[in-house]
Amino acid sequence: MIQQLEDLITDQRNSIYSLFRYYVRLSKTFLLHSDIWYEYKQFIKSEVGASLKDTAIEKLIFNTQVAVFGSPWIYLFIRNGIANSKYYKYHLDDVCFTEVPVSEYLEFQERLSNGQPDTNPWTLEIDLTPFNRGFPRMKETKSIGRGVEFLNRYLSNRLFVDLEKGDKRLLQFMRIHQYQGQQLMLNSKINDVDELQNNLREIQKYLETQNDETEWAELQDTLRELGFEPGWGRNVKRMLYTFYLLSDILEAPSPRNLEKFLGSIPMIFSVVILSPHGYFGQSNVLGLPDTGGQVVYILDQIRALEKEMRSRNYDMGLDIDPNIIVITRLIPEAGETTCNLPREDITGTKSAKIVRIPFRNENGDVVPYWISRFKIWPYLEQFALDAEKEILTELHGRPDLIIGNYSDGNLVASLLSQRMGVTQCNIAHALEKTKYLFSALHWKEYEQQYHFPAQFTADLIAMNTADFIITSTYQEIAGNREVIGQYESYSAFTMPEIYRVVNGVNVFDPKFNIVSPGADPDVYFPYTEKKRRLFDLHRDIENLLYDESLDYTMGYFSDREKPMIFAMSRLDHVKNISGLVEWYGMNEDLQSHANLFLVAGFVDEKLSKDQEEIHQIREIYHLIEKYRLKGKIRWVEKQSYKNFNGELYRYIADSQGIFVQPALFEAFGLTVIEAMISGLPTFATQNGGPSEIIEHGVSGFHIDPDHGNEAAKTIVNFFTRCKQDPEYWNQISQGGIQRVEERYTWKLYASRLMTLSRIYGFWKYVTNLERDETRRYLEMFYSLMFKKLVQTIDTT
Repeated sequence: MIQQLEDLITDQRNSIYSLFRYYVRLSKTFLLHSDIWYEYKQFIKSEVGASLKDTAIEKLIFNTQVAVFGSPWIYLFIRNGIANSKYYKYHLDDVCFTEVPVSEYLEFQERLSNGQPDTNPWTLEIDLTPFNRGFPRMKETKSIGRGVEFLNRYLSNRLFVDLEKGDKRLLQFMRIHQYQGQQLMLNSKINDVDELQNNLREIQKYLETQNDETEWAELQDTLRELGFEPGWGRNVKRMLYTFYLLSDILEAPSPRNLEKFLGSIPMIFSVVILSPHGYFGQSNVLGLPDTGGQVVYILDQIRALEKEMRSRNYDMGLDIDPNIIVITRLIPEAGETTCNLPREDITGTKSAKIVRIPFRNENGDVVPYWISRFKIWPYLEQFALDAEKEILTELHGRPDLIIGNYSDGNLVASLLSQRMGVTQCNIAHALEKTKYLFSALHWKEYEQQYHFPAQFTADLIAMNTADFIITSTYQEIAGNREVIGQYESYSAFTMPEIYRVVNGVNVFDPKFNIVSPGADPDVYFPYTEKKRRLFDLHRDIENLLYDESLDYTMGYFSDREKPMIFAMSRLDHVKNISGLVEWYGMNEDLQSHANLFLVAGFVDEKLSKDQEEIHQIREIYHLIEKYRLKGKIRWVEKQSYKNFNGELYRYIADSQGIFVQPALFEAFGLTVIEAMISGLPTFATQNGGPSEIIEHGVSGFHIDPDHGNEAAKTIVNFFTRCKQDPEYWNQISQGGIQRVEERYTWKLYASRLMTLSRIYGFWKYVTNLERDETRRYLEMFYSLMFKKLVQTIDTT
């Protein structure tokens, strides 16, 4: 790139000089990609700029994520591709480019943000590169998020070739498994690999003479005499399948067979799921502050996991009930929710439960009230210690897997997994860092409300201690060609006067895996499935839509014959419901085609405790008055019952309405899945997960929340085409249903998660994936940095 630019400077020096002077005259310290590219397109319309079109400088400008202006220097963050970042500085007068290390770029940012000529030369730099030397890394961007596939390919041969006595490690791994004192897989009659192979041959010959359906109990004496304990299969057919797999692996391991075998090992019987913030309950919680899709996700996840765990245990001949508990926060002042109950059975499961543990202040007193997810950091260490006691009591020992959720749950999962020696899985759901503009660099401006330094530090620790991380989409990890991924944003950033990160996370790490969730199939299903419909709810739905006397609603529809534009979410800045109201208000064509129906938050700001929500409530009322939307908009309070919401989607589909998800950014988008499987044509933000869920123009539509006028036109065009071609609505509706059924189901999710947990548990056991050096470094980072940061958070 540098050589191309130098050659171009020789030919186009004046044009390049004029371009960057043009940027400087905008009088902005920072420019983001969209602004940089927009201004470039304006510049090349001029006579002096036209010569730069289709040159190396155009490629450089298109790839620039951030430009930082501090005369005579301009520093550029260039992203030449997914997870491929370079940093350059450009001298205005000399017209020259020089590549610089990331630390210099970050230091320049700090100087400009602080308005000071110098920075502290002893600023702490976080660089995890030394700990990762020699550790296997993927190289191809298409492999990102497919970490377990890479690990199996990379390590399956090394296990038995480069790693001394690798097959013996596999033998040792099979011998450690037991359940409540019952030995599984192998007993003491098999002491080495040669003996294992010989006995495998004998048992296969014996089983081949038996009926396929004969079960373990009838053959157990012979099996145990040869060294085999329960856990190979319920019947002869399944046992032979597992024994054949192991024989093939010991002979010549292949990644595919290794994954199949490891995925069948009986080793996950109890799971702990961490979700401390918000109101975690089964009813009356959705839409409350910090409470939304994550709660739905976890409850659906638990139901699917319990079924999968029970099915796998049964197939392997074990009559063991899985034990899943959610550890969350007890809130004594819980309103109409059950979040004040220490324990609660989870409906739709046989034994899963919610265990709630209170936050305690430094005096040990229980904190009775809700606390924002941005301010709970000082409570989490004691919460983890209290959770450990509850877990050991509830499970009568350690769990087999710990799953963290969101930044706070992932940090607690890190603390617990290290103390208990348990495999750790992280699920971010959403990382706040990319939601707020320059949230790390300008952390002081956000500190009073958000406390980002504590959160971002917790994220770094949890990301690097996790044994594996699952995400709902590729974009969550590495973004796309133009937009940086959520995890990728943690690779390099600075928080002035605290520390700068020059290598915080590597998205090519094989710990990342994409495992997309689904929608509860018993609640969310196509509107065409009439026999399953809840028609008894239609009177309540119609009251919600049309009864003006209800005190938790506002607005009405003058023309009830119009189809509805439906949106449902929490009321916060990122969900952008007020943005949707503005798009609707600004476009009279859209108003003529459809009514706007919102299910979001509270309608009365006096009922809310959340400042972001209060601001959004006020903004929506302002926009309704500004654009004179009375008679065209109906806004009702959040609805907490899933079955009601499921039928609501279908009711709106009956009248050929649509669903809009207008978020500024959405990590995944459960409501998108719910709407699509219900049959509603769905329009969703292009920023984040929905851009992968939806195939534009086939199973829904992408919209740009930063360009509301264009988003509104996309919706208008859809309604216009539906009038011209009545089958078009059905075409998009069926496309959405088909997309979800093929790609986004909880059955697929649970199967994959159970396989991953076994495979990463195995690799952690037989290799150095645990990385003790990294763990010890992060423990120091936690003690010296994180604990110091949380001390500044006001807990009164």
